[in-house]
Amino acid sequence: MPDASITYVDPDGRTRPGGHYSHGVVANGFVFISGQLPVTPSGEKLSNASFAEQAQQVLANVESVLKASGSSIDRLVQVRVYVDDIANWDEFNAIYARWAGASRRSRAVVPTGALHFGLKIEVEAVATVGAGT
Repeated sequence: MPDASITYVDPDGRTRPGGHYSHGVVANGFVFISGQLPVTPSGEKLSNASFAEQAQQVLANVESVLKASGSSIDRLVQVRVYVDDIANWDEFNAIYARWAGASRRSRAVVPTGALHFGLKIEVEAVATVGAGT
């Protein structure tokens, strides 16, 4: 029997994940955002796009789950970033800084080698939801 205190989040207008999981899960005042790949809301995988385009799409995907969960960028607690090549770190850091603004949450950037579908980046995150941050 499902736990009523756990809510699965799949934002309107986004293709459901290909695996057996939700884009996010709200539980105990937090939203846990599953790894977001550079996939457009309609489901197009941006395998041939530049690293910058992929990073921007991934962060837009994270933000869509935050909003659908009643959260926002300023409520992020922790962000984990997986990149296929650590050489992309500087570029990602600049894109992330523009996206996150003054928010300087806990973050890890992990070089992984090849990612699903030949994509270059994946991001998962945890944020607070509800009143207060």
